[in-house]
Amino acid sequence: MTNLSYEPRRFAGTTAFYEHRLDYPDRLLARVANLMGLKPGDAVLDLGCGTGMLAVGFARLGMTVTAMDPEPDMLAAAKAAADAACVTMTVVQGSSHDLAPQMGSFRLVTMGRSFHWMDRAATLGLLDRMVTPDGGVALFHDAHPPVEENGWFKTLCAVQDKFGRTSGEARGGHRRYEPFLFASAFQQIDGLSVTIRQPLTAEQIVGRALSMSRCSPQKLGAAREPFVVALTAALRELSPDGTFTEVAELVAVLARRPKP
Repeated sequence: MTNLSYEPRRFAGTTAFYEHRLDYPDRLLARVANLMGLKPGDAVLDLGCGTGMLAVGFARLGMTVTAMDPEPDMLAAAKAAADAACVTMTVVQGSSHDLAPQMGSFRLVTMGRSFHWMDRAATLGLLDRMVTPDGGVALFHDAHPPVEENGWFKTLCAVQDKFGRTSGEARGGHRRYEPFLFASAFQQIDGLSVTIRQPLTAEQIVGRALSMSRCSPQKLGAAREPFVVALTAALRELSPDGTFTEVAELVAVLARRPKP
């Protein structure tokens, strides 16, 4: 697999739309913390933290959290989310390229929909020097099962394809973490998941699309308005009243060093 070229401002302009992204259920984070045996005060690094969904969640569980992202607007939103949740965490501007043992040791490093943008082998090599012997790496993502209620998701993907998608962003390819994990120190793998069902509006789907790098306002440029019009029209054809149902699986892949 080939890693994508590094673009530190890949998600510039998307922060305002992150509210439409799928959040990670508290019970999923609690299961990860339980399997890891995390205790209040344990150090957690959220790498590629975005607006702080995972960082704030683990801070609410009592962990000492460092939230790291290359996009300044994301860090500002993560800090605001922490303040709103009445938790504290350290925010650091930087990416996987800035990882260094001098940052300290962590019981857990989390990545939410971000690992596929990194040099995955190099990142895991660096984390081997930063994660405590009893620690691990948790890779979070989501998936939409091919059920009838998720017909809107096919429509979204079809419109995205019409407006361009780079080969490195092919759907689903980034989710095969196992080859990288089995080639790293973190070869003991456990998968945890939670499946949710919730209402969704056309406006929320459009907002979520604009939060993605492949259809970000920056990437679409002058095509932003035609994209929004095309997606809205396609969704209205599918559901004239603009209401939908989403069935989504939120997944955590927890990888640790094999026990001797």
